[in-house]
Amino acid sequence: MIYFDQAASSFPKPKGVGKAMLHALNEIGANPGRGSHQSARNAASIIQETRERASRLFGCTDPKKALFYSNATTALNQAIKGFPWSRGDHIIATSFEHNSIRRPLEYIRKQKGITITYLQWNGDTEKFIIDLEDAVTSKTKLIAMTHASNVTGTILPIEKVSKVARRNSIKTLLDGSQTAGHIPINMVRQDIDMLVFPGHKGLLGPQGTGMLLVEGDIELEPIHHGGTGAYSELIGQPEQWPEKYESGTLNTPGIAGLNAALTLLEGRSMENVPRETLLAKQLLKGLKSIPGIVCYGPQEHESRMPIVAFNINDIPSQEIAMVLDTHYNIAVRAGLHCSPLGHETLNTTEQGAVRASIGMYNTEEEVNFFIKAIQEIVSAYEDL
Repeated sequence: MIYFDQAASSFPKPKGVGKAMLHALNEIGANPGRGSHQSARNAASIIQETRERASRLFGCTDPKKALFYSNATTALNQAIKGFPWSRGDHIIATSFEHNSIRRPLEYIRKQKGITITYLQWNGDTEKFIIDLEDAVTSKTKLIAMTHASNVTGTILPIEKVSKVARRNSIKTLLDGSQTAGHIPINMVRQDIDMLVFPGHKGLLGPQGTGMLLVEGDIELEPIHHGGTGAYSELIGQPEQWPEKYESGTLNTPGIAGLNAALTLLEGRSMENVPRETLLAKQLLKGLKSIPGIVCYGPQEHESRMPIVAFNINDIPSQEIAMVLDTHYNIAVRAGLHCSPLGHETLNTTEQGAVRASIGMYNTEEEVNFFIKAIQEIVSAYEDL
């Protein structure tokens, strides 16, 4: 199988990831923070080591504020729903937001009486920043923004956004679901107050893992309450980080796998243009040479994530994905990609789009085979 669905979940994983998970499952097994015996201490050590490594990699100065969740969606819910809102507060987001940001925002719009501005992106950074500055009001408390579109691979100018936020004393929440592991992120240097990322995409870790990293003094209201191991004598949720935000048993095998993936990332240099991005540009160039293909997002010479979204004439995107799967054994994702705002921006709400996303283990030969497959599909539809 040619796996071009890396933006949904990376595959294959480095061997060390599965090995670390099996070790935690078969050799440790205990509940971290729920006992003083050796196995519990070993489990707790895995958790702490992963907190410290993630903090180091992403520029979070306090590992206690590196929080574990079952995925990026849950982490985003904690950041958004737990933020200290007052009725009438204002949030700025973008037209590229995944439902993992949009739906919590719309929930607190109803529950808390806040207002939301979704900024449109048209490829012009200068205009985008002007629009951002114009959208800021005295009530703006948070800019919640994806780092890169999961539909088109467009990278948003987070450093410029953060400067606007800092000048206006606005907190920032960055969804790094598509960028973590692909391009460097440093919370201190880039003035990011809260960063969320999943373990299973560009970081090459396991599914069922995600993190929220908090930089500086932000007091969130926990959205989950329950057992925390320590501070059991308290009736209410403890005030200490990370226990305040991590009720219930953590996914120790998953976090062990994430730690292994982060260790590999820490050991390799982050290239200016990762190999998978070069392959995506090669794919984009090949697709654009085929009559009837419409591609979306940045051009070949522009910065982008290793994502290529396209359509073939007016053929439903799901149909193309099915043909690629059944006839060519190629895995892609089609439809709306949980980002209806992005598809409204692209005018593809009815058709959706075919998304091919590439990872570090994909090859040039696979890209060439994919382009040939699309050429054959286009020719077959022309003959109907």
